[in-house]
Amino acid sequence: MVEAPDWFRRALAHKPDEAQVEVEACPIHYLRWGERSKPGIVLVHGGAAHAQWWSFIAPLLTPQYHIAALDLSGHGDSGRRREYRSDFWAEEVMAVARDAGIVGAPLLVGHSMGGIVCIQAAARWGDRLAGAIIVDSPVRRPDPESEEGTRGRAFRNPKTYPDYEMAVAKFRLVPPQPCDNPWVLDHVARHSLHRTPAGWTWKFDPVVFRRATSDSISQHLAGVRCRVALFRGELSELVTPDVADYMVELLDRNAPLVEIPEAHHHLLLDQPLAFVSALRAILADWEHTLPRPSGARRG
Repeated sequence: MVEAPDWFRRALAHKPDEAQVEVEACPIHYLRWGERSKPGIVLVHGGAAHAQWWSFIAPLLTPQYHIAALDLSGHGDSGRRREYRSDFWAEEVMAVARDAGIVGAPLLVGHSMGGIVCIQAAARWGDRLAGAIIVDSPVRRPDPESEEGTRGRAFRNPKTYPDYEMAVAKFRLVPPQPCDNPWVLDHVARHSLHRTPAGWTWKFDPVVFRRATSDSISQHLAGVRCRVALFRGELSELVTPDVADYMVELLDRNAPLVEIPEAHHHLLLDQPLAFVSALRAILADWEHTLPRPSGARRG
């Protein structure tokens, strides 16, 4: 395998603190980096993923921010539920922000399904947030969570492998896409597995992808009550230009749309430094400017 670059090794050397908080009778595991006195960010992973997807991203933000990244219930090292709903996940995000000791209003950054969770949190508790950055999370007609359910078929019957290295070798991104950073994929894969009596299998709960929802995420996005920015991969298979334009329209064209060059859906894996640079730029702007009034349009 190609050797990981120095920046990646330095980031992983910055070990996080680990903790958990109980939310609705379910233990929620999270990682924490940086000084609690700094402004806080909560990082929210996508479906079938986990907090370690952010473990090489978060340390690059700690000079200015206090960072927490959680395992949503049914994922990673958090507990499981009988059923899963995005409103429960939104409560988990807010609970982690409180338990991690974030000072003031937290800022949320969510990728894919995690972005859908952040939209729900921003619609419900926007007055308690500094903002939300939605990273390649498709909001389209019909409700994108039904689309997520369609894609989720790939996760509903996870295989079990007799050998850990064999399982690591079977790790694949869904939806499929190229990624020229094998060290990233290897790192993520090695934190995606746990041992069972039958062998090694993926940590996520397949029940996550059998859930049904009647909520309209389009309505939630239109009703967010804090600053929002949209990120998409230039080559994303999910947030295509027409989907991005629909999302901008739902936000009354009052939110920036940032496109990461040469990035697919899993842009924090295939273009991590470009993603961090764009995130730093948006956050720096938000530190020094006021949001445009809701409904303001260009004349």
